Amino acid sequence: MKQHIHFIGIGGIGVSALAKYYLFNGWQVSGSDLVATEITRQMKNMGATVHIGKPKASLITKKIQKVVFSPAVQKDHSERQAARKNKIRDLSYPQALGELTKKHFTIAVSGTHGKSTTSSMLGLLLVKAGFDPTCIIGTKLKEFGNSNCRVGKSKYLVIEADEHFASFLNYHSKIIILTSLEKDHLDFYKTLGNLIRTFKKYVRLLPKDGIVIANKEEKNIQKVLKGFTRRIIWYSRKQNDAKKVKSALLLPGGHNVSNALSVLAVARLLKIPDRKSFKAFSEFKGSWRRFELFSIKTPKPYTLVSDYGHHPTEIKVTVEAAREKWPQKNIWLIYQPHQYQRTFYLFKDFVKVLSSLPIQKLLLMDIYDVAGREKGSIKKGISSLRLTEEIQKKRPPFSIFHTPNAKDAKSYLSKNLKSGDIVMVMGAGDIYKNLTLELTRSL
Repeated sequence: MKQHIHFIGIGGIGVSALAKYYLFNGWQVSGSDLVATEITRQMKNMGATVHIGKPKASLITKKIQKVVFSPAVQKDHSERQAARKNKIRDLSYPQALGELTKKHFTIAVSGTHGKSTTSSMLGLLLVKAGFDPTCIIGTKLKEFGNSNCRVGKSKYLVIEADEHFASFLNYHSKIIILTSLEKDHLDFYKTLGNLIRTFKKYVRLLPKDGIVIANKEEKNIQKVLKGFTRRIIWYSRKQNDAKKVKSALLLPGGHNVSNALSVLAVARLLKIPDRKSFKAFSEFKGSWRRFELFSIKTPKPYTLVSDYGHHPTEIKVTVEAAREKWPQKNIWLIYQPHQYQRTFYLFKDFVKVLSSLPIQKLLLMDIYDVAGREKGSIKKGISSLRLTEEIQKKRPPFSIFHTPNAKDAKSYLSKNLKSGDIVMVMGAGDIYKNLTLELTRSL
């Protein structure tokens, strides 16, 4: 009889990847989530039983061996309560993934930005070099069958190690990549200092023979590794390989050069010949919602860029990469801020970045409200309209507009778009579901 595992929040990008791992390994998989998405539909098509809607304690039967829940799911969730009542082992997603990391030679990709692209690039390089890795990442890859999970037969495991809720403290890694580090998730950490201290704890979990691959251009990473006694391999866009990496990459932007340099460092540790690495870089076309390109034909021909970026720095480097790729084109940015608390804590940073982008039009949608994670007091003082008004003080008012929802944004776009324009749709909320998919429906 198959073992049965249940996932609460199965539509999450990380949780769904782990659910696919269990499906592949012969487990019976069930799950629940509040709303149906592209990911929950994919899980159903793969053989999982998925409940959509309000939590149901009755989903947790005594036949289930294990329950895994998203870190965002609270202790009083009825399905978690039912698991405890039935004496079923329940684990958070980081705890469950942490158990998996003990069984493998784990390479963890960490940092405020660049995790998904770097882990994707690394996973694909290892596949092409014959290492047959298992990969559990925070985005989908066409090369992995449009999945965020690949199950290999070797000892190697590539994971995206998220810092939110200090999740990465559950992982047992042999190699850690540190891509970047700046203030984020301040709803949890409160200060940058707390975030840096948690990263210090994280890297010190490495075994004595563990290795850190670290971005030398990041001052906060240097703070994390001050006094660190295990082996460190630094990488930088100033190193000799950087120009060769840039010329090999299809993806634009200096941040992607940095990502590739960290992957190159791992490849060399594993004694993968450089020729294989550079060939893999030249074939890497990117991943789902990371500078993902679509050629739209109607009603006017234009290029759509879909991106998950939701931090000021991510917005900045992604738009700069677009300007590098299309120096003479009109660029639009339609952005949906993600989470009231992030917008509150980084408000000045958002104003500074969004007011100085090399674009022609900026459309700001209303803030995406993350259920169960927002404080009412913060909500009262923060809005996209207020953000729009502050940005208008710093750039021509006619270049920025508040379009509350996807319907308004699409309407403004259809009336003002010109043939050949570049339209960037960015955000980690439902902007993908409500706008990107709508714009690409005819493809």
